[in-house]
Amino acid sequence: MKHVCGDTHLVSCELNGVLQGKHILEGSNLLLKMRKDKEDIKPVAANELPPEFKKFDKPFGLEQHVFNSIFGGYITHGCMLLCFLYLYPFGIVSPWSIIPSIMYGYIGGLGITVGCHRYWTHKTFKANRPMQVLLMLMQTVSMQYPIFKWCRDHRVHHKYTDTNADPHSAARGFWFSHITWLFQPKHPEVEEKLKIIDISDLARDPIVRFQSKYYWEIFSVVFYIIPMLLFKWMYPDLTLFQNFILQHTRYGVSLHFTFLVNSVAHMWGDKPYDKDITSSENSLVSLFAVGEGWHNYHHTFPWDYKTAEFGYKINFSTMFIHFFAMIGWAYDLKTVSHKLLVDRINRTGDGSHPLFNHNHDHTNNNDSKQSETSLPTWGWGDKNLNKEDVVITETLYKSKRRG
Repeated sequence: MKHVCGDTHLVSCELNGVLQGKHILEGSNLLLKMRKDKEDIKPVAANELPPEFKKFDKPFGLEQHVFNSIFGGYITHGCMLLCFLYLYPFGIVSPWSIIPSIMYGYIGGLGITVGCHRYWTHKTFKANRPMQVLLMLMQTVSMQYPIFKWCRDHRVHHKYTDTNADPHSAARGFWFSHITWLFQPKHPEVEEKLKIIDISDLARDPIVRFQSKYYWEIFSVVFYIIPMLLFKWMYPDLTLFQNFILQHTRYGVSLHFTFLVNSVAHMWGDKPYDKDITSSENSLVSLFAVGEGWHNYHHTFPWDYKTAEFGYKINFSTMFIHFFAMIGWAYDLKTVSHKLLVDRINRTGDGSHPLFNHNHDHTNNNDSKQSETSLPTWGWGDKNLNKEDVVITETLYKSKRRG
């Protein structure tokens, strides 16, 4: 039978199946062209960035990729080499200092996974103002640019996964998707989509705008001053330079943990929910990225606050959200219903999920009718989100309006 593909699939039927390497990119970009005629996107003029957002187009007057190369490339990776090849091996700095480094790094990591990712980008739950402020400060610890910029890039990633419009397309190779995308100019397709992706909700968010306005001041305090004072208190013999090296080592390690999601989780693992997308289930990535490795599920259901089917399975970010839901700071947690989950597993999964065997109709998974004919979505609130999926989505910790 003829293979039937939905628009969310990376490769169209005309390309006769899922292609690999450069052919994935070619197929993805063909689909990207097909989408252009269908998209109902906001014109650029309707999505003008607030003044505090625009200054990050050229941080400190430098092109983004130049600044990234200096700060995240040469300085940070130079510090990592000094730390792991000199300070630790020769006992100049206590190897035990890696423990508080990892702990502080995970604070920033949760700021990304819970704050930037699940709250601001995908709108999978709601939070009161104190939690928003907490997440904003934690996100700044990570030094992955302000919330609006991270979320804008990530929404484009979800809408145009592994096409030329994807900021860190895995179709362009492992190292590009992992880190080198930061050190080179953006592809013209990325620039185009960044201008038109809807971030109107972020432009109205007072916490997001406050962070952008005072980003470098907040960054200086939470990235350098607080951890350096803490490390000096714990290890009085540390010199200022050694302390600086430790902070950038912590930053570099946490960056690579985060970037495993963009690279490894888009290349290796099972695809129990949608076999025709590159994102995969990878438990090792989930361990390092505090729960973000269940990536096939996440790209299939980007509006689920767990970003995974099983909430606590190597998923500390979900535990974090649950804690704040129990004390009333997080609420209206959106999750996929069992009916939608089983239906999708049997329709588009690769057969690796135990529930796949419950497809008693014994229909050919490749030939079954696809309901995923709408455009890919970035999460809750995207106008392309399937209305039927919205109706049957479950909400936990429901609450009336909160402060």
